[in-house]
Amino acid sequence: MAIVNVPKALRDKLGEEGAEALVQLINLATDQTKADVLVLVGERYERRLAEEGAKLGNRLAEEGARLDRRVAEEGARFDSRLTEEAARLDHRITEEVAKLDRKLAEEVGKLDRRITEEAAKFDKRLTEEAARLDHRITEEVAKLDRKLAEEVGKLDRRITEEAARLDHRITEEVAKLEGRLAGIRTQIADVRADLLRWMFVFWVGQIGALLGILFAFFRR
Repeated sequence: MAIVNVPKALRDKLGEEGAEALVQLINLATDQTKADVLVLVGERYERRLAEEGAKLGNRLAEEGARLDRRVAEEGARFDSRLTEEAARLDHRITEEVAKLDRKLAEEVGKLDRRITEEAAKFDKRLTEEAARLDHRITEEVAKLDRKLAEEVGKLDRRITEEAARLDHRITEEVAKLEGRLAGIRTQIADVRADLLRWMFVFWVGQIGALLGILFAFFRR
C-alpha cells in the first residue's frame, strides 16, 4: 500500500522533493518485500505440496496393494462360492429335468389316450353323418327325379301345344299368302292384257304414220 501522508516535520526537513523521493523509496521497498514474501510463500507451498503428494502417493500405493489383496481374497472366495453354487444348481437342474421328463411322459400319455378317444368319437360321428347325408341325398335325388319328370312332362305338353298352335298359325298364314299370290297373279294378268292392248294401239299408230309418210313420198 502506498504512503499517502508524510509528517509535516519530516516534510519540512526533507522538502517536497525529498518527501516524494522518500515515499517512492518506501513504496519500492514495500513492493520488493511483497515479491520476496510471495516467492518464499510459493517455495514453501511447493515443498509442502511435494511432501503431501509423496505422502498421498505412498498412501495410495499402500491402499492399492491392500485393495489388490482384498480383491484377490474376495475373488478366490467368489470363485469357490460360484463353484459350489454351480454344482448345486447343476444338481437341482438335473433333478428338475428328470421331474419334467416324467411329467412330460405322463402328459403325453394322457394326450395320446385323449386323442385316441376323440378320434374314435369323431370317426363314429363321421360315419353317422355320412350315412345320414347319404340317406338325405338319396331322398333329394328321388324328389329331384320326380320333379324333373313332372317338369319334363309339362314341357312336353307345352311344346306339343305350342307346336300345334304354331302349325295352325303357319297354315293360316300360308293360306293368306296363297290368296294374296292369286290376287297378285290376277293383277299381273290384267296388267299384261292392258300392256298388250296399248302396245297394239301404239304399233298400229306407228305403222299408220309410217305408211302415210311412204305414201306421201311415193306420190311425189
